[in-house]
Amino acid sequence: MIPPPYLLYLGDSQNELSVKTSRGVAYWRPEWSLGEHRGPDCTVTLNLPHLDFAEAAARGAKTLIIGVANAGGVLGPKIVADAVKALDAGLNVASGLHERLTAHPEIVAAAERNGLSLFDVREPPKKMDVGNGRPRAGHRLLTVGTDCSVGKMYTTLAIEREMRGRGLNADFRATGQTGIFIAQSGVPIDAVIADFISGGIEAITPARTDGGWDLIEGQGSLFHPSFAGVSLGLLHGAQPDAIVLCHEPGRPHMRGITGRALPDLKACLEANLASAALTNPGVTPVGIAFNTSNLAPDEARRLCDETSARFNLPCQDPVSMGVDQIVDRLVECFAPLQSEQSVGR
Repeated sequence: MIPPPYLLYLGDSQNELSVKTSRGVAYWRPEWSLGEHRGPDCTVTLNLPHLDFAEAAARGAKTLIIGVANAGGVLGPKIVADAVKALDAGLNVASGLHERLTAHPEIVAAAERNGLSLFDVREPPKKMDVGNGRPRAGHRLLTVGTDCSVGKMYTTLAIEREMRGRGLNADFRATGQTGIFIAQSGVPIDAVIADFISGGIEAITPARTDGGWDLIEGQGSLFHPSFAGVSLGLLHGAQPDAIVLCHEPGRPHMRGITGRALPDLKACLEANLASAALTNPGVTPVGIAFNTSNLAPDEARRLCDETSARFNLPCQDPVSMGVDQIVDRLVECFAPLQSEQSVGR
C-alpha cells in the first residue's frame, strides 16, 4: 500500500486534464488528501491547503503523489528536482507517469539516503499470460468511451459506490494510474505489452462465484487512433456482461487530435458491443454516462433525458446526478441470471 496521507502534486500545470490524477485522488479519497503542492506557474487548484514539502511532512503527510499527466508521461527536470526535495523533506514519492522514478539516479539516491520508498504505479506485473477468451464464471461490467478522459473511471467508481450502498457485492478493478492510486491495486493496462493486454484483464478479474460484480475501469476509445488498441484489448479480456458508454457532450475534438470529431453515440455503442461479443456474445448495454461539467444544470438534465429516450437506456452524469438509474437497469437485466446461478449452486 502507498502510505497515506498524501500531498498531491500539481507542478506548473495549466489545464484541468493535466492534473486529473491528483484531482481523482482528492475526489475519491479525500480522507487521504492532506494538501496540494503548486508550482509558481500553476493555474489550477484542488482547493486543498497549499503546502511545501516540509510543511506537508510536519502535518503528517507520508507520500507525495506526482498526480500530473503530460504528453509521453515524462518526469522532466522540474519534477525530478521536486521529487528529490520531497524525499529530503521526509516524504515517500509515488508516480503514475510512464517514465519511472527509478530511472533517475538522483531520485533513487535521495530515497536511499532518507530510508524512503518510491512507487511507480505504471509498472506492470513482471509475469502475465496472454488472454485466452475462455468463458469464466462471474459478472463483469466495463465502462467504454467516445474519447479519452470522458469519465470512465468516475463512472465505474460511482457504480461501485451505488451498488455497495444497496448491499450488493461489487468491486472496482483499476486499469489506470489514478484508479490504482484510489484502489491500491490493479494493472496499468496502457503500460502492458500489447500481446498481454487481454490476459492482464483476465488476471485482475478472475472467475468469481459469489454473485458479485467486477466493475472494470475502461481506457481510451475504439475511435481514438492513438489508444484504440488498449480499448480493444480491454473489451476482449473483460468479457463484459454489461457495458456503460461514457461521453462528454460538446467536446470539440478527440483529445490531442485537433480536427478529428468524436464519434456518433450510436456508432460508438454498436462498435463496442460488436467488439465485446468476440468473448461474450451476451454483452448488454445498461446505461450512458455523461460528463456535463461544462453545461448548465437544466441543459444537462434535458440532454440526458433526450439521450435516454433515444437509446431506451438510462443516461446520467455520475457526479451531479448519480448512477441510480443505471444500477436499476443493471439489476433489472441480470437479476434473473443471478437467481438462476444461486439456485444452481
